[in-house]
Amino acid sequence: MSLTSADITRIASLARLELSPAEGERMRERINGFFAIVEQMRAVDTTGIEPLSHPTMAAAYHAAGRQAEAAQAALRLRDDRASETNQREANQRSAPAVERGLFLVPKVIE
Repeated sequence: MSLTSADITRIASLARLELSPAEGERMRERINGFFAIVEQMRAVDTTGIEPLSHPTMAAAYHAAGRQAEAAQAALRLRDDRASETNQREANQRSAPAVERGLFLVPKVIE
């Protein structure tokens, strides 16, 4: 599938965009480039490949080599720990109003 210049003009009109002919041509080339990538992905035979439940499982599939083993493979993610010191007081020094470590702001909804 590819778009023509007339398609781009129509889409721009529907989106209420004013495109010069050069901009329209550039957009046509870019959008058609996206369509080409989609067609390449559609050409790949995915028969027998199970969908991933989470994007990070791809690393487990690659590491394990087989899907059955990958389901049991532990992901190697870094430990969730603080890497910076608490700077709350220093950050709140310039605030107009602070109470018990929280910024005070004016009420905007009645």
